[in-house]
Amino acid sequence: MRASRLISLVLLLQSRERMTAAELARELEVSERTVYRDVEALSAAGVPVYAEQGRRGGYRLVGGYRTRLTGLSREEAEALFLSGLPGPAEDLGLADAVAAAELKVLAALPAALRDAPVRAGLRFHLDAPGWFGRSGPPPVLRELARAVWRDEIVRFRYRRDRDRAAERTAEPYGLVLKSGTWYLVARVGDRHREGHRTYRVDRMSDLVPTGELFDRDADFDLPGYWSVQAEAFLRAMLREEITVRLSPAGLRALRYAVEPYAARRAAEAAGEPDGDGWVVTTLPIESAEVARSELLRLGADIEILDPPGLRAEIAGTAARIAALYGEPRHGPRAEGGEARGEGP
Repeated sequence: MRASRLISLVLLLQSRERMTAAELARELEVSERTVYRDVEALSAAGVPVYAEQGRRGGYRLVGGYRTRLTGLSREEAEALFLSGLPGPAEDLGLADAVAAAELKVLAALPAALRDAPVRAGLRFHLDAPGWFGRSGPPPVLRELARAVWRDEIVRFRYRRDRDRAAERTAEPYGLVLKSGTWYLVARVGDRHREGHRTYRVDRMSDLVPTGELFDRDADFDLPGYWSVQAEAFLRAMLREEITVRLSPAGLRALRYAVEPYAARRAAEAAGEPDGDGWVVTTLPIESAEVARSELLRLGADIEILDPPGLRAEIAGTAARIAALYGEPRHGPRAEGGEARGEGP
């Protein structure tokens, strides 16, 4: 554990040039006293860590010292080559940069670990897009990504539906890939009035970088923003609730039939199981129509208790299915056989 921390300390100083004991303690999640001991241990081992005194003081590495990553474990080296997705990197125009970076990391690895990318590639393949997503990236994505890197204001047309498109001017803060679809998170208008918004990149067209740079809000947290917005979107979409009764198998299979967020809410709201293990709970839904198609997948492992209208629709569908499968089969082969006079 300490060896890993010492390597992390050296890499932090290597990447940031100068850090105080308090900053190192915060990054490494240890006390400042521990940082002092670690620095002494590194100095004793021959690593040239120098302490500068004064208001702008801190620790730094002397003479351009660089580690060659000899402290990486096999697990760390193999995980390193799983940290990026080749598909999204290519969509953003970064495939060459990623390949070059991997070559440099590979050259810095000790000989015993240079099979790490091969081992990782043979065992894992990350396929991010959904099954029925479009095959190529949106046409504006690469230019948009360059604007994100440069903190450059962009203008574009945004299609909200088939017939309506509006011009937008925005400060592009970040790009998010969700289930094969790219989204832009951007600040529009006055930050205190309108704030950040989310746009589907495949609905954007006529993108024009303005050449004007913006001052990025240093406190903006892209993963945190996306997490909040994604949950808010689901809450807005699943605006109705129904009451259902689920068997143990139905409760386990619910997450495969509905949105995981809805399944989680239903599991949290479930009452105590009855003598047969069935539970009663409330389930968030988008609409009765969507719920009917989703919940029929659970067959006899779910019972709709409320509303009565949806219960009646499910019962009617189940009755029609039972009647269909209760009748003798009259397929083309049977009719053909009779027509040809097959039989004794």
